[in-house]
Amino acid sequence: MTKKSLESIAREDGRFSPAAIRFVYEGLGFTAKEIADEPRHVTGQTLSKGLAKLAIEKWGRLALLVLNSWGIKTTRDFGEVVYLMIANKWMSAQPSDTIEDFDDAYDFQAVFKDGFTF
Repeated sequence: MTKKSLESIAREDGRFSPAAIRFVYEGLGFTAKEIADEPRHVTGQTLSKGLAKLAIEKWGRLALLVLNSWGIKTTRDFGEVVYLMIANKWMSAQPSDTIEDFDDAYDFQAVFKDGFTF
């Protein structure tokens, strides 16, 4: 059985745009390389921080707008995308991992809006 494409996963699920799912997938590699202490296992909290860093590098002050337009409004949404990819064999999880690891990793408003100064 072949793996479903990220686009078809997004279409079937309906909550997030394909771009959001691609971003989280790309963000896992970025986080493992740039941030994680243990590159073979990235926790939900660490991945959430890595995704914030990647989003700010890519879009700067527009990061919040981009993520929101894709259906991602909280760090829990990152977890929802991750577990969607786990269910479709694009990612894997350790037995100790839970979707709750993504709950309230940080406040989107604080990181993506209030964190910028002129």
